[in-house]
Amino acid sequence: MLENLKGHLWKFIDVDPIQLEEILGYFRTKTVARKENILEEGQVCKYHFFVLNGMLRKFFVNEKGVEQTTEFAIENWWITDNMAFEQRAVTTFYIQAVEKSELAYISQEDQEKLVVAFPTMERYFRFVYQRAYAAAQMRIKYLFSLSKEQFYLDMLQKYPHFVQRVPQYLIASFLGFTPEYLSEIRKRIIR
Repeated sequence: MLENLKGHLWKFIDVDPIQLEEILGYFRTKTVARKENILEEGQVCKYHFFVLNGMLRKFFVNEKGVEQTTEFAIENWWITDNMAFEQRAVTTFYIQAVEKSELAYISQEDQEKLVVAFPTMERYFRFVYQRAYAAAQMRIKYLFSLSKEQFYLDMLQKYPHFVQRVPQYLIASFLGFTPEYLSEIRKRIIR
């Protein structure tokens, strides 16, 4: 079940098979149903999740009561509320399964023990956090520099399989507009 995680680790760090098995011992696995929340606003964020199979999303509920998706995680991607996880604090986000998903996850305490026992894992998690930060920077750039329609068209061009896989109402939530507005954009594209 942890083959994806093994491959992801080997992509960034050099560990022998015996060490790898010891490293994997720090992780637990679980299967979550579609629309199941694995983190809810008001809970202490205790875990960092790696998607083995499926898709998760992170969102918050804005002042109007509307869900605003801020992040997706598909196979081989990590997701958590980074600040709440690192500070062992209460989260203002939800993390929910978009599809039935298989996850590997690690607690904050076990992640700390892991990087002490295997210092090379510090390097691995640095790469993970750098990539997450870079993705967040690009999203912010797009939000400020592109129109909502341009943002959608750029996503459609760069990540067509992802856009096809994610329900349209969640794409709209991620891009910051209504599903109806997304339908209008899609109609204009088809013409």
